[in-house]
Order: sequence, then structure tokens, then C-alpha cells
Amino acid sequence: MSNGSTDAGPERLFAVDPLSRPAVAAVGLVALFVTALATAQVTAAKVLALSLPVALPVVGPQILLPGAALAYAVTFFASDCLAELYGRRTAQVVVNVGFAMNFVVLALVWSTLAAPGVDPEVSGAFGVALGPTTNVVAGSLLAYVVSQNVDVVLFHAIRDRTGRANLWLRNLASTATSQAIDTVIFVSVAFLVAPTLLGVGDALPLAAVGALIAGQYLLKLLIAVLDTPFVYLVVGAVRE
Repeated sequence: MSNGSTDAGPERLFAVDPLSRPAVAAVGLVALFVTALATAQVTAAKVLALSLPVALPVVGPQILLPGAALAYAVTFFASDCLAELYGRRTAQVVVNVGFAMNFVVLALVWSTLAAPGVDPEVSGAFGVALGPTTNVVAGSLLAYVVSQNVDVVLFHAIRDRTGRANLWLRNLASTATSQAIDTVIFVSVAFLVAPTLLGVGDALPLAAVGALIAGQYLLKLLIAVLDTPFVYLVVGAVRE
């Protein structure tokens, strides 16, 4: 396959056998990516507070992160599996089509919020739960399109130098780097840049922004380490 992969190209998977393991895996990974991405959009408004057994420097006694953090981490897992099995171009197409689908999700959610409801109390609660702020939307969209593309490009840059060996290295290095970029962009835009420039909400102090970035990245890095065996499991199952 082009773009560094030696497996059969996705354009031939379904022509040969739409029920083959690689074909089913391709559909499953794309579905997982889109499902996690849509879930991330509708859960981003809730801010989670995870208590730590000990207070950490900069971070403090708890990690604050958006509810979308876990769902968003799953998208990196899916895109790395796609990149490894089907090549850089396939992964980038999925990532960038997914970016466009973000706007479809937002349009559907916002149109539902704008439509009149039978019960005003339920409608109000629905709006609070599913109505992400302008700051969160701007931060998440910018962070997504930059970090996901960096993840795919870096993943294949490492593969071009190491070959098929060391999957753990390219999975960890690409995800750790792209998640760092994602965290810095999202937190900076959502809680500092957008409130300052758009005048929506209050900008957080720099110290608070730094604590948010550090705490979120620590958790995302842990998830990246934990998902490596599952990347091997999926890739190994498809290549058997």
C-alpha cells in the first residue's frame, strides 16, 4: 500500500470480500472514530473534577477536564489503528471528514435546542446539558483539526523511519505529541483567548490555564499508554 503501509488498500477491501476481516475492521474503526467524535461534542460542556490522592505541583489536588476527554482519546486510538492498517491517506480522509461532521453534529444539536419544546423545564435542562458555549466550540474545533492531522503525519513519519516494527513507539510518540498540542490549543482558546477576544465569559488567570493544561495532559498521556496494548490487539487481529 502507498503511504508507508504494506497492507491491501481500502479501495480493494470491499471489492474482494466485504465481509473479510480487514473490510469489517475498516468499517468498525471508522464507526468508532465517528461515534467517539460525536460523543465528544455533546459531552464537552460538562467539566469533570477528578480528585488525586496527593496534590501535584501546578495541577493541585484534582484534575479538571472536559467531559469529552475520554471520548476524544478514543478518536486517537481509532485514527492510529486506521493509519497503521490502511495508510496515511485513509486516516487523514477520516480525520478531515470527521472535522466536517463536527458541524453537522452542532447544527443538529443547535436546531433541536432552538425548536420549541412541550415542557419548558425539560427544554431548559436540555439546553444547559447540550448547549456548548462558543468558547468551547471554538477551542475544540481548532484543537481537533490541528492535533488529529499532526497525529497522522507524525505516526507515519516515525513508521517511514522504523518500518513495521516498533508500533508502540509511533503510537505513543504521535499520540503524546498530538494530545499535548490538542490540550494547549483547547484550553488556551476556550478559557483565555476566546473570552478575551470575543467577550463571552471571563478569561481565566494564566496560572489557572496552566493548571488545566497540565492536569488534562497528564490524564491524556496515561490514556495513551493504556491504549497501546489495544492498538496491538486490533492490528494483530486484522493482520492474522
